[in-house]
Amino acid sequence: MGDTGDLPDVFDPRIYAAGIPHDRYRVLRDHAPVARQAEPEILGWPAGPGFWAVTRHADVVRVLKDSGTYSSALGATQIRDPDPADLPFIRRMMLNQDPPEHGKLRRLVSRAFTPGRIERFAATARERARGLLADAVSGAAGGEVDLVRTVTDDYALLNLTDLLGVPASDRGLLHAWTERVIAYQDPDEPPVLDARGRPVNPRSPAMLAEMFGYAQELAAYKRAHPADDVMTSLATSELADAELEMFFFLLTVAGNDTVRSAAPGGLLALAEHPGEQAGLWSGKVTMETAVDELLRVHPPVLSFRRTATHDTELAGQTIREGDKVVVLHASANHDERVFAAPHRLDLGRSPNPHVSFGDGPHVCLGAHFARLQLRVLYEEVREACGGLTLAEPPRRLVSNFINGIKSLPVRLREPSAPAA
Repeated sequence: MGDTGDLPDVFDPRIYAAGIPHDRYRVLRDHAPVARQAEPEILGWPAGPGFWAVTRHADVVRVLKDSGTYSSALGATQIRDPDPADLPFIRRMMLNQDPPEHGKLRRLVSRAFTPGRIERFAATARERARGLLADAVSGAAGGEVDLVRTVTDDYALLNLTDLLGVPASDRGLLHAWTERVIAYQDPDEPPVLDARGRPVNPRSPAMLAEMFGYAQELAAYKRAHPADDVMTSLATSELADAELEMFFFLLTVAGNDTVRSAAPGGLLALAEHPGEQAGLWSGKVTMETAVDELLRVHPPVLSFRRTATHDTELAGQTIREGDKVVVLHASANHDERVFAAPHRLDLGRSPNPHVSFGDGPHVCLGAHFARLQLRVLYEEVREACGGLTLAEPPRRLVSNFINGIKSLPVRLREPSAPAA
């Protein structure tokens, strides 16, 4: 597969603790848009065979749309190779399937995400955002508050559990399960080790048994006590037990962390760009275009992996059957070939063909729900304060998969205060 040479590393999860490595992405886009990356042993996780990093927008879209050449099922969708014994289990999830199986399952489950059902959550989400922000503002010492701890984490989780129909008493379980899966590379979330002292894949059957047992208990309850929520729809659908379990896992993790990562990322971008923030506060730009631009500059997911089904060529590189091909969303979203002045926040940017929700058959099923939550939250932040500035640098998740923010200390101006 060639030599990595002097190309910058974009694999090491620790790089992302300092932010998206835009300088490295730019080098790859300009000189090696499909670049060989090594997979050394890092943070206790074993070394892998290496992969191709895809950084240009056109190539990322090509990979995501061509499921016949770039498979989600062959090796699943994480950079690290799963245990071969776990692959049949992992492939039960729609995320790790290819057409036609993927399409059949997606159509079945999409019935639960009707526009009407999602829109009915808008009022609840707005009330929740308003309450969380009011508490954060009232508890802010000198106007300073950590918006992740006080607002965005709870906002994302509580909205998801409302949509799913999870009892309030069980919401802590969903948070713990999400942390285990999403933060497994972060030193603040120590890995579970096997008998030989090796970290256990958080997506393995053993690690998900508790969550799956809960999913079946909740489904049984919803059949006996149906309600207007997604779990009732899934529990009374044609899904097999194993498919229902995997959808509960996917919705719990992806449904929570999409907004949980995107919301503070958008607020961070606003804090770092006071001119654009002022335009949004004054109504000079629409919230709809602002939400998409904030998603462009801070995509919730950094990477997704595909596996080549046969020998092919991508951006002049020969890709062999079985090679891992990893698309880098944040790089594609800052490709100068597609976006004018890509490192400038432009809340009125239109068109805005970002790939923060993916593309092709696997485009995010909950994208509409995520956009709704982000729009409502940003509108309520605008109502609650006259603006926000950074009080301290944010703390970021150590991950090459999720673009997470662990803390976002800001200073909130009074609603009547002029912009700085």
